[in-house]
Amino acid sequence: MPVSLPNESAEYRTARNALLAAEADLRSRVEQVAALRRTLPNGGKVPQDYAFRSPENEIYPISSLFGSHDTLAIYSLMYGPDATQPCPMCSAFLDGMNGQVAHIGQKISIAVVAENTPEKLAQLKRQMGWSDLPLFSALGTGYQSDYLAQSEGGDQLPILNVFRRDQGGIHHFWASELFFEPSDWHPRHVDAAWPLWNILDLTPQGRGDFFPTLR
Repeated sequence: MPVSLPNESAEYRTARNALLAAEADLRSRVEQVAALRRTLPNGGKVPQDYAFRSPENEIYPISSLFGSHDTLAIYSLMYGPDATQPCPMCSAFLDGMNGQVAHIGQKISIAVVAENTPEKLAQLKRQMGWSDLPLFSALGTGYQSDYLAQSEGGDQLPILNVFRRDQGGIHHFWASELFFEPSDWHPRHVDAAWPLWNILDLTPQGRGDFFPTLR
């Protein structure tokens, strides 16, 4: 349906309609990519039942994190054992995710892991107000190294992994491997789940060189 807004010029409407056509094309392409993603076969079987630890120091094997669902998404927070504070970018992402856990949890299970101690994660969770975020320590499990979230030198990487459980066990399904592809500024590997950047992309100034700060 053609639309118009108060006092807009013909020049604006012509340019906006051209942009609208591009947006519709992008929407279609996003749906095509999502459909293609859903056709992925099972990836590799999870090599071990990684024993994560909660901030209360209770053991939660990865198999237990699925709960009643057959899909589990795990985000790796850049907060290594020697870090004095978590990555501001990861934290901004998780600030938004904390408010969506109740909704996401109706469809799949979700967890956040970090290569740090349960004690420091408990403190971080209180500090950041991540009341609904399922946060676990991956320290000593090998998970981070196995699933692209830790370099050979020990650097932490912000990777999102998705796992699928069926009668054959637990298999990897998808990772935000776009992180490792060349990019002009930011990998944009989890932008689809990050309102911050999507909102800024709708504004005249765009993202620019904005970098979120730690709250």
